[in-house]
This record gives sequence, structure tokens and C-alpha cells, in this order.
Amino acid sequence: MFTLSDFDFNLPPELIAQSALAERSASRLLEVTGGTLVDRRFSELPGLIDAGDLLVFNDTKVLKARFFGQKASGGRVEVLVERLTGATTALAQIRASKSPVEGTTIRLADAFDVTVGERVEPFYTLHFPAECLTLIEQYGRLPLPPYIEHDADAYDETRYQTVYAANPGAVAAPTAGLHFDDALFAELEKRGVERATLTLHVGAGTFQPVRVENIAEHKMHSEWYDLPQSLVDRIAAVKARGNKVIAVGTTSMRALEAAARDAAEAGRPLSATQAETDIFITPGYAFRVVDRLVTNFHLPKSTLLMLVSAFAGMDTIRDAYRHAIEQKYRFFSYGDAMLLTRRD
Repeated sequence: MFTLSDFDFNLPPELIAQSALAERSASRLLEVTGGTLVDRRFSELPGLIDAGDLLVFNDTKVLKARFFGQKASGGRVEVLVERLTGATTALAQIRASKSPVEGTTIRLADAFDVTVGERVEPFYTLHFPAECLTLIEQYGRLPLPPYIEHDADAYDETRYQTVYAANPGAVAAPTAGLHFDDALFAELEKRGVERATLTLHVGAGTFQPVRVENIAEHKMHSEWYDLPQSLVDRIAAVKARGNKVIAVGTTSMRALEAAARDAAEAGRPLSATQAETDIFITPGYAFRVVDRLVTNFHLPKSTLLMLVSAFAGMDTIRDAYRHAIEQKYRFFSYGDAMLLTRRD
């Protein structure tokens, strides 16, 4: 039985990347294959993937989901939209000195009023006066992760978004995808590497700390995902010819494995799925789809560190992180990346 302490490590704070590199693919890449660690540049990735392998990307787009505002009483509030539930409704976290009551109004960005609806723990329903997406994009602020110590600026609005982002709905970026640019895609295509997309709208729960020592007691926030039939068919074809499925980021991994797990439990093959998932992948998990994983370096004691430990092996990840710290890799959302191979 693993405990939270098994996933702790000492990270020098200066290794937490506070800004993105000017060139996306200029970041470093640690290739991890079993016990072998190789230091590379991310631009070398195409040469590490076989022709016919399939890269799976999460095409979610980060919303400008953070707002500052005032209650009718004058009290200050901070609102983080968690997800859209309709054209004019959303679930949101609300920080205020006193919890708002259903039916009250909040003035956001000194521009428009929202009405507080029913509580859906741990969120509030908010009713917008017009289309949520329009108001969010016009008046909201980009919600950078809590460990980035500056407010989002115009540079962040470009760099904290993948170049292929298409479906608005996330409050955090699928950060492994931030390393890819058009030149890298052209090189992958030239080498015969296939790519496809799914959508998982990353929620604020991705930053939720694990607060229990017995990790089996931790409850994940759910996130919505869409796995299209076209991708299911391509996965089947890739597996049939002996090639590999490579998830770009833990969010792509979670969508693929959640759909595969649910299909297996229902006694049916993998199929197109639109669903919520609160899948929690820890060591001992039996992976069904993903063979390799492109991912950034994760927080100590985080569910994502548990996921990569399950995928590549506890000792392998400990060695990789120890090496990354010694070699001063940049950590977290704006940091460097790893290429992991599944350990069965």
C-alpha cells in the first residue's frame, strides 16, 4: 500500500519555471526508457518515435476563467469558472469573506452581473446575463497555475495555450502540448508519425493537493472528455500493426485510459465516449491503451506524480526526478518534459 509520503521529494524553488521559453520546442526533454536516462532537446522528439506510431493530443482551450468582482454588499470576491454547463450557466469557485447566498448578484470585472444559483459542492452555479463564452473571453483573465508568481499578461495568453487548442472549456492548459510548434509537427509528419486529438476539459482540481496519507482515500474532481470514434478506429489500426499509442500529456492519458477501463468493465470494446471521469491512476493500475507518454515534471505529492509512477515505475520515476533536479531541469507547467515508456 503506497502512502502520500512515497511521492514526496525536495524541489529547489528556483527550478519552478515562472515563464515560458520564447521557442516552444527549445525546452529540454529527458528520455526515460527503463533505467536509462538520456538528456535531449524537445526538438529531437521526432527522431525518438517510429513511423506509424500515433501521438494523441488534448485539443482543449483554456478559458479566461478568473474574475475579480464585488458582491452587492460591497465585499470583494474572486471567481474561477470551473466549467460551462450551458450557454449562460457555469460552475465556479468563489472566494469571499462570507459565502454568497443563492439569489444574490455579483458584479464581475466591473462590467456585468451574475446571479448565484444552487450550490453544487464544491462549486456554485452562476447565471450569466449573456453567453458565458463571450463574456469570459472579453472580460476574464487567464488563470495561471498557483505556483506561477506573476499575473497573466499578453505573452502568457499566447504561451499558456497550445498551438492546436480548439475547444474552449479548460481552466488549466494540457501543458505537455505547450512544447509543440508548427515546425515540430512538420518534422513529425515528414517522418511518418501520425497524430490525432481528443478533448478533456482540464479543471482546477488538477491543482488540488492530496490531503490524506492513505492515497486510496483521495477523491478526484471529475472532468468532461470526448473520445471520438475516428480516434478509436485509429488506435485499433495502430495496435493491429504493432505500432505504439503515445499520449501527449496526462490529460490525454486519463481520457484514453478512462474510456478503456469503462469499456472493459462493461465487457465491450473501446468505443466513442463523451463522459465525466474521476479516474485516479496509482501504482498497480493496468494500462490498456497508452504505450508511451510525453509529460512535464509534476508537483511533489501530486496525483500526476502518482500517475507517471504507475506508468514508468516508482524507482524509474524517482531516478528520473533526482537526475532532473541535479541537472537543473525546469519544472511544472512552463518547464521541461519527459518521454516515458510504459513498464508492464
